[in-house]
Amino acid sequence: MTSKERADLKGQAMNIDPVFQIGKLSISPELINAISECLEKRELIKISVLKNCADDPGELAVIISERTHSEVVQVIGKKIVLYKKNTKKKKNENRKD
Repeated sequence: MTSKERADLKGQAMNIDPVFQIGKLSISPELINAISECLEKRELIKISVLKNCADDPGELAVIISERTHSEVVQVIGKKIVLYKKNTKKKKNENRKD
């Protein structure tokens, strides 16, 4: 991802609300699956790390991105922004029936 693409995604992320919250239980397989499904549909999501979570948001972002095969756009405070290009969506848009 280029710095220009990252800057554009950061700008888009400013206008979206967090769709997931990570609490004291931290990361579970169910959460990873839900995030992965959400990334397939939305491409760009924001995750909020609650105060009762003892884990570092930066480390959580890396773990989630590895498990969901997505990219970390940014981590600011307790907010994580992830991006995963939806290849299925692009293929369907290019198809002409």
